[in-house]
Amino acid sequence: MPKGKNKTAARLAIFDLNGRDGVPDAQLAGFKAHNLIRMAALGLPVPQGFVMGTDWCGAVRSGDGVRSHLSEALQAGIRDLERASGLGFGSARRPLLVSVRSGAPVSMPGMMETVLNVGLNDVSLAGMLRLTGDHRLVWDSYRRLIQAFAEIVAGAPAAPFEAALDATLRRTGADTARQLDFRALRDLARTYLVLYGDHTGQAFPQDPFEQLAAATRAVFASWMSEKAVEYRRLNNLPDNLGTAVTVQRMVFGNAGGNSGAGVGFTRDPSNGENRLYIDWLQQAQGEDIVSGRRRVAAEDDVPAWLTRKLALVGESLENAFRDAQEFEFTVENGELFMLQTRTAKRTALASLRIAVDQVESGLINPEVALNRLSGIDIDNLILRHVDSATPPLGRAIPAGTGVAQGPAAFSIKTALAFAERGTPAILVRNDVATSDIAGIAVVSGVLTASGGRTSHAAVVARQMGKVCLVGCTDLHIDEHAAQAMLGQTRIFEGDALCLDGDAGTIYADSPKIGTERPEALIARVRAWQTPPQDHP
Repeated sequence: MPKGKNKTAARLAIFDLNGRDGVPDAQLAGFKAHNLIRMAALGLPVPQGFVMGTDWCGAVRSGDGVRSHLSEALQAGIRDLERASGLGFGSARRPLLVSVRSGAPVSMPGMMETVLNVGLNDVSLAGMLRLTGDHRLVWDSYRRLIQAFAEIVAGAPAAPFEAALDATLRRTGADTARQLDFRALRDLARTYLVLYGDHTGQAFPQDPFEQLAAATRAVFASWMSEKAVEYRRLNNLPDNLGTAVTVQRMVFGNAGGNSGAGVGFTRDPSNGENRLYIDWLQQAQGEDIVSGRRRVAAEDDVPAWLTRKLALVGESLENAFRDAQEFEFTVENGELFMLQTRTAKRTALASLRIAVDQVESGLINPEVALNRLSGIDIDNLILRHVDSATPPLGRAIPAGTGVAQGPAAFSIKTALAFAERGTPAILVRNDVATSDIAGIAVVSGVLTASGGRTSHAAVVARQMGKVCLVGCTDLHIDEHAAQAMLGQTRIFEGDALCLDGDAGTIYADSPKIGTERPEALIARVRAWQTPPQDHP
């Protein structure tokens, strides 16, 4: 286990992800690293790495002298990682790139930051080209790092970078960045370097250890970001837990046609059905999925060999963790790597069905199931659906069950204003980010033009019991004019909308709503609560 040499740093926890020192306490290592180590122990493929414990978080943020020791501790961890991987951080021949991820002791999806491709610079870029021969991979990874570093570390706005990407797509005729060739990506990376200087007042850092230390500090600082603080307030979580920082060898989902990234659930988090629930993007990195900025394909597009492998992984995870899991994965040139697993966020209906199924399969006992359901009023669990012959205005990808009705709101500010008047709105956006959590909390439903079912914002909305429809390709929003086109229908701010979260349909006004109760599932739970009768 690598540790800093001075006494102050030596008291702060650093753990190796290969589990040489056992599985550390999740309160200190954070649940992400804790579960990564458990997955590695199960024999699942986890990239090598190390974790800076949660005790570093307050120390680094307070600036009480530990900051000067952070670089030394990171260098010690990187040296171990270089030995394990056979790569060199910043090398001109066989470069090591790393991801820098947050990991709190409690699950807070997307509320803190991640920086990928750290260690890529003008020197290691040439080394990556020699090592892989893949010009597209290298330039795509470089432009991703520059933008992420600008936004997360330097606090620059995302809009100029997204505008440059949009301009490149228009110029080349491509629909998505995944369709750009290496020349377009090279030009885009060079444009991003200029934008970085324009919006930060500094050149993009070329020292890989400077990148690593700055990214690590930014991830620790994100523990007190506005969205993270708001999430903890909404979920009654204490502010003093802190986050760990996990540093791992990069694996590349953007390494060609046999590569990609995905997020999966071992069971449907909307209704609890025992089936894989996967969002997948070929030729992509994980942030493309969880950010909500990109349209994402569902499991119909997952290669058959990968579906079979993920089914086995899901079975292994449920057997080990004794609950439905949400997991993140990357495929690099046909090789699967697991990047995270955690207890799946789910709707109340899904909680009920999963508890019943897992008791009946023998995975858990009734006492455990009843404890998991203790916060749900199952007697008042009503399932709602649109029961109308009126054709819908449009369709989108369902990401949360139920029906939501309310006036259309095209901004968080407007949604909050409707909520203050006692009228929960339908939030209609191009995409929704976790920074929008305050708005998500007060609306009745969310409709987006892009994103996928497993973006962090969709996961949070589903956990809050919000109806959520994503990836509506016929939705075109003009936020400044406070209106949108849905197919051939113009929608103005305040117009009544209705979302059917099961069917994925969008209606105008207030169609007829049907209701039912999951009586059979409720009866099974009540049977657990009834003590067995003694018979003579």
